[in-house]
Amino acid sequence: MKKHSVILLESNTAVLGQLRVALEESNEFTILHAGDDGDVGVREILALKPDLVVVSMFLKGTDGCGVIRTVKKTWVDAKIVATGLPNDGIIERAMEDGAAYYLVKPFSIQTALERFRELLNSKGGGSKELSVGKRAPVTIEEKISEIFISIGIPPHIKGYGYLREGIKMTIERPYIINAVTKELYPSIAKKFQTTASKVERAIRHAIEVAWNRGRIDAINAIFGARIYLGSEKPTNSEFIALVADKLILENMI
Repeated sequence: MKKHSVILLESNTAVLGQLRVALEESNEFTILHAGDDGDVGVREILALKPDLVVVSMFLKGTDGCGVIRTVKKTWVDAKIVATGLPNDGIIERAMEDGAAYYLVKPFSIQTALERFRELLNSKGGGSKELSVGKRAPVTIEEKISEIFISIGIPPHIKGYGYLREGIKMTIERPYIINAVTKELYPSIAKKFQTTASKVERAIRHAIEVAWNRGRIDAINAIFGARIYLGSEKPTNSEFIALVADKLILENMI
């Protein structure tokens, strides 16, 4: 079996060591370069063109986002996994620059390997954006945020927070999904001191952003089936119910 080539750029020596050992012991990967210098990393990536690049946000010289941006300008098809702390701004920037996945630190090494395999087996290099953050314990808020980032809902828009609150309410009180207009939207609006109509529009906008970004493959991958195709979009209540059901079935609460 042909091994996948990998370049690791990681500032944390412990994490770098763990990744190196895990990749080598799996017998699926060959490490072409490993280090903590972003400038050196860019040169190695563009010269060696590995199957996979793993980039920490904090590096010597050029930082992680700079590495991703520079590589993507020259090599659009590069498959890049970013790693870093759970900061929404950094996550959004890394993914806008071209990262395909974002691994939230601290993460499980086994989870990292699984995400590497998923990315390498996916079609295309930069069209699929997934985020993972397997930390124990994982809160509902973190899990919902992972799903949103995975399918392309940016954290800076209002609908992000409204959607997350709606999903949490649906997990706690499943019946509320049958009274979206009368109960769910007003409850979210009360918490955020806005109106139910603004909540409905913001949630609709958030869902449209994800679909317009073309994350259909990522969406289907997360929910385990080809649920939506092409320009087809779920309604607000369908999307909220879908995510809530997924989390309930996974016993995340």
